[in-house]
Amino acid sequence: MSSVKCYKVISDKEADNENSSFHAGVVLEKINAGFRPVRLPRLCVSAISGGGGKTLLSLGLARALKRMGIAVKPFKKGPDYIDAAWLSLAAGEQATNLDPWFLPQDRLRALFAHAMSRSQGQVGLIEGSRGIFDGLDAAGSCSTAELARWLACPVLVILNCTKMTRTAAALVQGICRFEPGLAVRGLVLNQTGSPRHETALRRALEAYTDVPVLGALPRLTENPLPERHMGLASFGEILSERAETVLDGLADFVGAHVNVEAALAAARAAPDLPEEKPFWGADPEPPRRAGQPKRGAAKAPRIGYVRDAALWFYYRENLESLSRAGAKLLRLSFFDSRPWPEVDGLYLGGGFPEDMTAQLRASPHLARLRDMAIQGMPVYAECGGFMLLARGIERDGQLWEMSGVFPVIASCCAKPQGLGYVSARVARRNPWLAEGTRLRGHEFHYSRCEWCGEPPAAVLRLERGTGMGMIAGKACDGLIFNNVFALYTHIFAPAVPSWAHAFTRMALHWRKE
Repeated sequence: MSSVKCYKVISDKEADNENSSFHAGVVLEKINAGFRPVRLPRLCVSAISGGGGKTLLSLGLARALKRMGIAVKPFKKGPDYIDAAWLSLAAGEQATNLDPWFLPQDRLRALFAHAMSRSQGQVGLIEGSRGIFDGLDAAGSCSTAELARWLACPVLVILNCTKMTRTAAALVQGICRFEPGLAVRGLVLNQTGSPRHETALRRALEAYTDVPVLGALPRLTENPLPERHMGLASFGEILSERAETVLDGLADFVGAHVNVEAALAAARAAPDLPEEKPFWGADPEPPRRAGQPKRGAAKAPRIGYVRDAALWFYYRENLESLSRAGAKLLRLSFFDSRPWPEVDGLYLGGGFPEDMTAQLRASPHLARLRDMAIQGMPVYAECGGFMLLARGIERDGQLWEMSGVFPVIASCCAKPQGLGYVSARVARRNPWLAEGTRLRGHEFHYSRCEWCGEPPAAVLRLERGTGMGMIAGKACDGLIFNNVFALYTHIFAPAVPSWAHAFTRMALHWRKE
């Protein structure tokens, strides 16, 4: 191909006209009269703080319920890929992320109902994040408690009781009285030191609270869950057989010390929810713009997404957005020696490429990635995917060359370089997002940018977050080369409605040329 063509983007407003249900800012009309109540058994597992044991309890409950023949639909509160992947494995059903940062209440409830109906789950199990009231601000915005209220969801609190007896009752009283509308329906005592310790805790809680104790987990000599610097180990670092062994062990542990039937009863006692408008809109297929392919059409653009041991951070809704916009999705891997099929666009998600630098460097597809970028194929890369587009990844004093699309070294550090929610504005013209668009995302990366010369102009100005650091005195993220868009920020596609349309349309133009 002799020339590179960059394509016009549509604004979020235009995307709304195509399918208004895509926009996270659209507050769907309340169904106040004549709504059909929806029964969705559900339970949220939370704790006093991060590291309190909610992941252990959630995984053990999910696997234990599955063994009982109960179809569990797992959910993870907040932007998290690793815990969500473990929940998926524990339940045998892909987890869905629920994040109040991305979606307003009605849209989030619609996503919850959509995910439950799609999975045919008999009970929804939600793992919270951090402490139950911990959010973005003093008001607790985007906290687990806020999510539980939005979903009218019963809460099961796991309480770390290390060196504590009567004080546990004061903590539980505080949780129950701190915010109105929170339904705490059970407690699981964690890190109990002895039967005597457990008895003292139970007596204090029975005397001063009316929240039932559903179980007590004795103190373990070691953590049964493999850890890494960002929480649970990724599947690229452990054998699947080991993961199954870990999860079966957690189910045995939780089943032996927790009344799983009582937890299930609490979930089944959840109040009905009002029926919301469908998450993806009333029509099974959204209206199409002129020139946009029909979903499933023979000439639909083919967008490849790399899902392997190095890159596997993808929201299901992001892939579903591309499919609904008319793209045909093809799964690819850098570790498959066979030639990739012909694609019209490439999606590089996040992951841990720094753990597999030698294997990536030996991949025949790395050079192909550079060719795609130079030729003008639309390529979208988040975090780990961006690192593959750098000149190299530096770790422990060693530099591993990558595709070299951007003049930057991704230097890995021992501490987080970007962690949490991101709020950004599109500050420069580009073929992906209309200038002025505001978007929300999240980041968690242990690498930082070391520029090879003067940093290039960035697309995003960050109002919150770290991104690629300071460029020209401002916090920035997002680089453009031809039709390549690379950034540290992860997006949730339903909250950025024009993204999937732009990606698919660019891939269609590439296919036609």
